[in-house]
This record gives sequence, C-alpha cells and structure tokens, in this order.
Amino acid sequence: MDITELSAELGRRLQHLNAQVTTAESCTGGGIAEAITRTAGSSVWFEAGFVTYSNVQKTRQLGVPQELFGWVGAVSREVVEAMARGALLISGARFAVAVSGVAGPGGGSAEKPVGTVWLAWADEGEVFAQRFQFVGDRQAVRERSVEAALVGLIRLATGENPLQG
Repeated sequence: MDITELSAELGRRLQHLNAQVTTAESCTGGGIAEAITRTAGSSVWFEAGFVTYSNVQKTRQLGVPQELFGWVGAVSREVVEAMARGALLISGARFAVAVSGVAGPGGGSAEKPVGTVWLAWADEGEVFAQRFQFVGDRQAVRERSVEAALVGLIRLATGENPLQG
C-alpha cells in the first residue's frame, strides 16, 4: 500500500472511531502531516502537526525535558515517547505519532548511523516506540519513516499493537 492509500485507510479508521490524530516530527519535516492531509476530509480527523526540528523546539512546543538530549540524544526512544506524549497533551487528539532520526547524508555515528529512526505511537493510555534502520538516501529514509508512521497509526486505531516486525 502506498502512502496515499495508507492515509486514506487511517482516515477511515479514525472517522469510524470519531477520533483525531496529531503528529510530532523532526527528521520527516512535516512529511507525515502532509501525507495525512492528502486525503480529502482529513480536517475531520487531523488535529495538529508539530515540526520540531531543533531540540529547543522539542522542549518549547512539546515539553520534552531538556536533560534527555544530553543523556540519550534526540534520536532515542525517550525523546520520541516524550514528543508523542507532548503532542497528545497539547493537541487534545486521541492518537499521536512522533519521529526523530538521522536521514542523512551526514549526521550519523557508529551508534546511530544514517537511516536510524525512532518512531513512537501514543493513545490516551499507552506509548509504544520502535527503532528502525532504513536503507537508502535521505528521501528514501524519510519516505520509509512516513510509511512506518502511518502503518503504526492504523494498527493503533484498530486496537492492535503498532510495533512492526
């Protein structure tokens, strides 16, 4: 299923639940929100999108504790979980997805090479996070991140665990 089809499927699920979604994005630069809003009628189920590329904005806009960046770095489970929680709290949406990663071509390290992406999905009760290692250039890493974000949201809206095998 391509990204546009995934967005439409997410919309159907959210409309059935009468629920809204919010996004908190770093490395995708608003790509998840853009994919969601490709679908006509998404204003019914898309609440808000946060593009917090800098750590300062992750803290200011989403309430991510500043200390986390020194302890675990921006590309980490802890940061995307905090981003997802913050987006839920601020937006009032029922579901959230958050992403932070190293899209490349630079910026990678031995511990977090280019293609390392953390995604978190949250609802009103739980937060799930998963690390991905995508292959390809910057555009490919970003597209795969958007796809994985949407697949996880569909699973979460269906009452399933959003983590992907």
